[in-house]
Amino acid sequence: MANAWSARLRAAALVLSGALAPTAISRADEPPKPAAVEATRALDPAPISESIAKLDREVKRWGGTAGALVIDVASGARIAGLNDHQPLNPASNAKLPTAAAALRLLGPQHRFLTALYGTLVVDSVDTLVLRGDGDPSLQTRDLWAMAAELRALGVRRVRTILVDQSAFDDRFVPPAFEQQPSEWAAFRAPVAPVSLNGNTVLVQIRPLTKGKDAILDVDPPGFVELSGTIATTRKEDPEKVRLSVEPKGTKLLARLGGNVPEEGRPLKLVKRVDDPRLFAGYALRALLKQSGVDVPTEVKLGGERAKEQLVAHRSAELSTLVAALGKDSDNFYAEMLFKALGARAKGRPATAEAGAEAVTAYLKDTSAFEPGVLMKNGSGLFDADRLTPWSLTTLLRAAHRDPRVGPELLAQLSIGGVDGTTRARFKPFARERAIRAKTGTLDAVAALSGYILGPPGRPPLAFSVMVNGISGKVSQARPLMDDVILAAALELWKGAR
Repeated sequence: MANAWSARLRAAALVLSGALAPTAISRADEPPKPAAVEATRALDPAPISESIAKLDREVKRWGGTAGALVIDVASGARIAGLNDHQPLNPASNAKLPTAAAALRLLGPQHRFLTALYGTLVVDSVDTLVLRGDGDPSLQTRDLWAMAAELRALGVRRVRTILVDQSAFDDRFVPPAFEQQPSEWAAFRAPVAPVSLNGNTVLVQIRPLTKGKDAILDVDPPGFVELSGTIATTRKEDPEKVRLSVEPKGTKLLARLGGNVPEEGRPLKLVKRVDDPRLFAGYALRALLKQSGVDVPTEVKLGGERAKEQLVAHRSAELSTLVAALGKDSDNFYAEMLFKALGARAKGRPATAEAGAEAVTAYLKDTSAFEPGVLMKNGSGLFDADRLTPWSLTTLLRAAHRDPRVGPELLAQLSIGGVDGTTRARFKPFARERAIRAKTGTLDAVAALSGYILGPPGRPPLAFSVMVNGISGKVSQARPLMDDVILAAALELWKGAR
């Protein structure tokens, strides 16, 4: 009898969490339910539908198209929606299927490997190979630690440095990124299996005293040639700095000009690299040289056959890395994971097309695929992908119910009013930390998808709101989109605040 009673208590706990419907333990001799258990409480769709209708009216007035859907995660029931099967450009909401597929196929505990290979003879390595399999998080400090460890092994001379980029194909510009080729901002960085600092360079400018040129530093070292100077002027003068970059052979040329005021703050300017394939190799060369190792003048591609590992660096677990997608909306991380999925699905060299196939297959496996859905790149940047409010909410529901994906996918989302890209939004629910969402923004696109977590006993809601064709109106659309989510949150939390 005691065992039967324990089983009923466990089932009751599942109901409280929203994992089971109350009918799973509905027996005449069950203990009374706490008053907070309202897993099947019907939500009033009217306030949510009214907010969606208001959004729709304004978007139509601007010449755009809106789609929205709010569903109950426990049952999958549609609560309110509009054009929920309309394929739309999701902008960075495309990072949701990328992140979910990566967690499911690579696993939350997956770590990327970057290593140095070669044969150590006395104090020399004839051919040193730098190889990686797609770590999006490798930083200069990691490469410095690898260089220091190599020197600690006794290496004092390296005759040849090769970079093995064979894990990915040679198309280092992700699909659709060619739509804006002259953009040098970090958000358009290219990808390669051995990448460094998100394949960007940081130029730091530190003012000195009036009349002296400011100090210029570049991170990482070894890849950028600086041209020009920045003058230090009176502290009352405005800050005027010019920085442009352009390819120079296999490296990068940065042209600087202008002035900074005396006693002014140090400036940090970030630009993407053009061709990332030798980028980390030249940084490694510079760091080895700083460590006292004799190195060659040039760095080349190759080394696929090298087998003897000398030094290794492993990334943080994927469950940690994906926060860059959800909270920070990092395009580089998304495209690196997209290619890594391609390698897992189709083998090496990984292609963007293989990554698209892997993510599409995941959407189909979770019943979140429908006609019109299209994944070309992993970040949603530019005009590449198409998703529907139904496909996104269905994906979110399936992920939430998958213990291999759900906890980490939820954790990597921005918390409304608290952190990430929604830190300034949804302040009324910041204390409850109830709204977890992924934003999406392009010139004519605004998107928002995620979860509304309920009080104890009420299962969460999944939502997706997307607006297309509103160039110049994105900032005006956001509050209307937020009103839809707030209306749903107020209904879910009714009587519990």
